[in-house]
Amino acid sequence: MRLPPSRLGAWPELSRETVADGRIFTVEQSLAVSPVDGKARTFHRIQTADWVQILPITSNGEAVLVRQYRHGTQRITLEMPGGLMDPGEDPATGALRECLEETGYRARTARPLGFVYPNPALFANRLHSFYATEAELEGAIQNTGSEVTEVVLVPVAELEGLIVSGEIDHALVVATLWRYLRFHGPR
Repeated sequence: MRLPPSRLGAWPELSRETVADGRIFTVEQSLAVSPVDGKARTFHRIQTADWVQILPITSNGEAVLVRQYRHGTQRITLEMPGGLMDPGEDPATGALRECLEETGYRARTARPLGFVYPNPALFANRLHSFYATEAELEGAIQNTGSEVTEVVLVPVAELEGLIVSGEIDHALVVATLWRYLRFHGPR
């Protein structure tokens, strides 16, 4: 299905300034003009590097997931390995690096599942998603600083049930798993 083109116009930006620096992100304040009424309004935007995540799958058909504590919700979540891309890093390379660091599993080839904008109302970055087959345990988890992960192996056939039950509730993980299950998952 092809949607008709949008009749909405862009909001011309009059000014932009950084109002907070959170080490891995900055918060910008922007003054932009409504194309409808011509009035200037203030917006805030979070600037950060692009993110990557990967669904590594073992030769036994198990997804290599991680549990980790998330400070935003103050609870432990079940996710796939991922994180910030390093400056100048290719998304697939970043996804493979994050996989090895957070799980100890090496995946050889990152197969693309596309990208999404995490929350276009606030964030300017993209999340690049991948999957990999034949992931093999190579060594120990290499967490540093504020990140602590625990590996959980889950049969790929059980991923949909974990989403439906709410065990996997991270929106970006759910979006990537939907793409994987829809186009590459068990039939």
